[in-house]
Formats: sequence, structure tokens, C-alpha cells
Amino acid sequence: MRHQILLPTDFSDNSWSAILYALKLYANEPCTFYFLHSWSFTNKTSRTYITSSFIELQKKEAKAQLLELTNKAKAESTNSDHKFETIHSVEPLFSTIESAIQDFKISLVIMGTKGATGAKEFFFGSNTVNIINKIRLCPVLVIPDGYNFIKPEQVAFPTDYNRFYGDELQPLLELSKLYDSKIRIAHINVSDNLSDKQSYNLSMLKAYIEDCPSCIDWMPNFGTKEQSIIDFIKDYDINILVMINYKHSFIENVMNEPVIQKIGFHPIIPFLVIPEMN
Repeated sequence: MRHQILLPTDFSDNSWSAILYALKLYANEPCTFYFLHSWSFTNKTSRTYITSSFIELQKKEAKAQLLELTNKAKAESTNSDHKFETIHSVEPLFSTIESAIQDFKISLVIMGTKGATGAKEFFFGSNTVNIINKIRLCPVLVIPDGYNFIKPEQVAFPTDYNRFYGDELQPLLELSKLYDSKIRIAHINVSDNLSDKQSYNLSMLKAYIEDCPSCIDWMPNFGTKEQSIIDFIKDYDINILVMINYKHSFIENVMNEPVIQKIGFHPIIPFLVIPEMN
């Protein structure tokens, strides 16, 4: 199976870190990597001071940078079955990403934690959290700034067992199979006993991941959910954190602390967010 990976870039060191991680994560897989750069002018109050020739120059420079980035990635890749494409747009980042996902059948978006650089008038998408929350067509993998690739031997999946999990777990299974990673189901123990609903969902979850190495871990309910997750990551040497983003989910509940804002901008390991399936 060929993976179609979308890599939004603003040509910063942060986005290059995410690209390097993607190349290494899929080093042994056939992939097409799409480098996407969205350049849009958003400060309408000063728009009259920007000439059309200036805008055309910015477009030309961005396309040249995309080509340079492609050549740089080709030099880093160790897989002859890695292909590279570029996408340049003057539309807002979110709509550009959505269109690319649909047009190129993207299976995963991989991006860094930062986005905007340079003048404030030009918006790339510094709010990674907004991208995570808005993109509902495929998973988003967020890579910490400067993070060096580590073989993902341990993958954490926090859950409260209040939801039945089905095909939306497929990205988690596919991720696990890349390196035969162990899936650690992490449950914050807020009660001594699970409800009937939670017990049923746990049994279904076990059945769904039975073909992957896995285990069930119970996290003590000390402090904030954010701190519990961070402690779990450190205690078990977790390499990737995975969550499903749906209404009234664990991910939404911990946002109130707000863990997603903190993890989204300052993750200590790669963070895969899977959207809810409609």
C-alpha cells in the first residue's frame, strides 16, 4: 500500500524537523510526500500598499523554495520508492489542506508545532490546535520542534472507555504495524470499578487491537489529566501519543485544563490526533 503523506511547510527549521521525522518514520514504506505551502495575504487594511508585482514575486520565491525543499528531501530519503510532489496555494491554510486531502487521497498530515514566521500580515497557520480541531478528513501527526526520530516501540492511547471504538482506530493499528509497536491503552483510574458500558467498550477495544502487541495500563488519578499523561509518557518511555478527537471525548475533556493547548504547542513526543468518523 502506498501512503499519501501531506507535509505543510513554511520553510522553517520547525517544519523541516517534521519532514525529517516523516521520511524516517516511513523509511521502509512506499510513499508519496506532498510538500504544501500556503501563502495568503490577510491584512486587508493595508492591502492597497501591496502591489500585484510584489505578490507575484512572493509566489515565485515560494515555488522556488518548494523545489529546493523537494531536492533536499530527496537527498535525505533512503527509499527509492519515495516520491515527492509540491502544492503551492494563495488560499488560507485550512482550506488548502482540506482540498489537498481530498484531491490527493491523503492518509496522514504531518506538521510541526509552529507555523507563522516573518511578517504578521502573512498567515501560515501558527495555531496548530486549530488545525487539529478543524481537520476532520484524516489524522494529523504533530512533531515537536527539533525532535529526532526514535523508533516508535511504545505507542500510548489514553481512553476513558466511555466510547465504542471502531474503524477510527485503523490509523492507530497502521501506525503500530510500521514497527510492530506496542499499543499501551492508558486509563486514568477515577473509580475503583468500571461501569457496564466501560467494561463492554474495553472488551471490544481489546478485540479490535488483538493482532497488535498491546497491554492495558491504569494511571492513578493524581493531579491534572495533562500531568497524568506526561507522567505516563515518561514512566513507560512512550514514543508516540495517540488520541481520538470527538465531541465529549477524553481529548475534549482534557482541553478544559487545557491539555491540548499545552501538548499541541509544546509536545514532548509526536502526537497523533485521529478525527471522529461520521
